[in-house]
Amino acid sequence: MNTLTPSHADHHLLIRGGSIVDGTGKPRYQADIRIVGDRIAEIGMDLPVSGAAVHQAHGQIVSPGFIDAHTHDDQALLSTPEMLPKISQGVTTVIIGNCGISLAPLVHANAPSPLSLLGGTDKHIYPTMRSYVEAVRAAGPAINAAALVGHSTLRVSAMADPYGATSDAELAAMCALLEEAMAAGAAGFSSGLYYPTNSAATIDEVVALATIASKAGGIYATHMRSEFEDILEAMDEAFATGRRADIPVILSHHKCAGHANWGRTVQTLAKIDDARREQRVALDAYPYIAGSTVLDSNYVDDITDIMVTWSSSHPEMTGRYLGAIAAEWRCTQKEACDQLQPGGGCYFQMCEEDVQRVLSYPHTMIGSDGLPHDQHPHPRLWGTFPRVLGHYSRDLGLFSLEEAVRRMTGLPAAEFRLRDRGLLAPGKFADLVVFDPARIKDRATFEAPLQTADGIDLVIVNGQVSYESKTGVTARRSGRFLSRHGADVHK
Repeated sequence: MNTLTPSHADHHLLIRGGSIVDGTGKPRYQADIRIVGDRIAEIGMDLPVSGAAVHQAHGQIVSPGFIDAHTHDDQALLSTPEMLPKISQGVTTVIIGNCGISLAPLVHANAPSPLSLLGGTDKHIYPTMRSYVEAVRAAGPAINAAALVGHSTLRVSAMADPYGATSDAELAAMCALLEEAMAAGAAGFSSGLYYPTNSAATIDEVVALATIASKAGGIYATHMRSEFEDILEAMDEAFATGRRADIPVILSHHKCAGHANWGRTVQTLAKIDDARREQRVALDAYPYIAGSTVLDSNYVDDITDIMVTWSSSHPEMTGRYLGAIAAEWRCTQKEACDQLQPGGGCYFQMCEEDVQRVLSYPHTMIGSDGLPHDQHPHPRLWGTFPRVLGHYSRDLGLFSLEEAVRRMTGLPAAEFRLRDRGLLAPGKFADLVVFDPARIKDRATFEAPLQTADGIDLVIVNGQVSYESKTGVTARRSGRFLSRHGADVHK
């Protein structure tokens, strides 16, 4: 195989004897991997061990580091740069700024919901994307990050009333902010048209912004206006936006939510197939029947179970279900929800058949959509990737291990245009995971969500051993901000 020359390298690591699953979906094969500096130098059988730090991987899988296609880790990268919930499940890169919610560009002392999901109302202190990138570089997180620019963030930054229509001057201000962010290396633009700070936007406004991202080589990810009864119309809007702006579209956390909507993924996936004949469309999903977002009485229907993930007014109710709280308080669930404000919750609004159908779709990436600042978070924050590999691939046989890894590595690297990431081949960046295919399993549950997974042995980020199952996150944090321009920002 083609190799780089390791003889003059400062860093030399050999992963020996593992089964290589390279991120393409092709069958696994036995080989050693030599890492020199931050790149894969050589892959082959029985590579010389002289001068190398050797990690024995016999009986284990060696794969590219997992790419979490949908996160809200913008602030976590700064406040908890060890990123234990992610690196402990094999994630080496996160895509931040989803659902129209990004930390930059915005300076605001009391950022409204849903922007407050990023760790609090006072976290928006970055006037430009460049200033946020500098903060990430200074924090030195353990994993890589690529950033989307949130539509709600732009609206709150540029508008006197982000809940209303945009004036020409306000739209021009948003465009200028987005242009700066794309120049600073952002991967694209995201919308959260479901949320009040974003829902007043017209398709023309979204197209104007998406066009700026498109001209800079970015992508458009959208939390659509509806994932309930009006989902097909919301998909039409997303696809039309992509065509008009000439930009790839990613449907965020694709689902059919609400009991009345169960089973409709047959229709939505067929619609995606139709759209893909004319334009570039992908989607991400998480492997659970519950979603998680802010507590809002508009989302309460007395049918869907809702678990409280945090409440500023009643923190003692964290981890309990809204129905039980309402019964204890002798009020309706909507009234209880109002009394718990501000807060967050897990909404059990999907059916397992739909979850499996979406996960099985060949263009679905895996994204946790975890909220790292919740007091009692959804277990997807800690368990998404091992759950796909263990429960859905190994135990249920929904797809092969090779295909599961592709959804977490090669596919998101291609969709988000992450240069030299997501594949195991000479010359690629050395982001790797070594795991036991027989033992890998999520341990995080709705009752006890703060638990690392089983079966992850070793995680390497940019050529550095960054996590080991026996010792945890290592002292050397080697994550980078992944610029769309290909010049990764690091210390």
